[in-house]
Amino acid sequence: MTIVFARSTTIQAHPSFIDEGIKHVRDVVMPALAEVEGCLGLSLLVDRDSGRCIATSSWRDEESLRSSEGPVQKLRDEATKTFHGTAEVSRWDIAALHRNHPSDRGAYCRVTWAKAEPAHMDRVVDVWKLGGIPKMEELEGFCSASLLLDHAAGRAVSSLTYDSREVMERNMEHINEIRASALREANAEVLETGEFELVIAHLHVPEMA
Repeated sequence: MTIVFARSTTIQAHPSFIDEGIKHVRDVVMPALAEVEGCLGLSLLVDRDSGRCIATSSWRDEESLRSSEGPVQKLRDEATKTFHGTAEVSRWDIAALHRNHPSDRGAYCRVTWAKAEPAHMDRVVDVWKLGGIPKMEELEGFCSASLLLDHAAGRAVSSLTYDSREVMERNMEHINEIRASALREANAEVLETGEFELVIAHLHVPEMA
């Protein structure tokens, strides 16, 4: 099975500088990453209320992820300064990615961080692929879903993208029911949830569901 890797940078930005930061990521970071060997693209999630912004880059293999640390560190430092914030980095395996249809301007994401026993991570993936995704596909405005794992730490993060915030909120009761059922079946627990505007969607990862 092909494994694609990801690096996410969570920036706690000053809300007044979010638009400036988005422009920097789009105009400076994305073109620079395109020149780095093995990079498969970038996404950026933004919560304007809290100032929390999550930039995720995808990488063809583990070697590409590791060898990119130097140039990406410089880009990260510059972006963090532009956002007037602080940054925290996580590294993941992309366990699954499914697209129903492309997202457009105004798309929103429901992100869930969860924890399970490291030995049970395969179970988490199976439940998410076989149970969660088919049910999500039935919901109005569902665009795509991804599941990222940190096997050693027993951590997972899922991102569900919808056409708009309004559509996502109309679906929230069903989303929560599906999530609760999947977590019970996978014997996992929620650590945190968040809702984000999808301002950049250029993760060129192949279908993995």
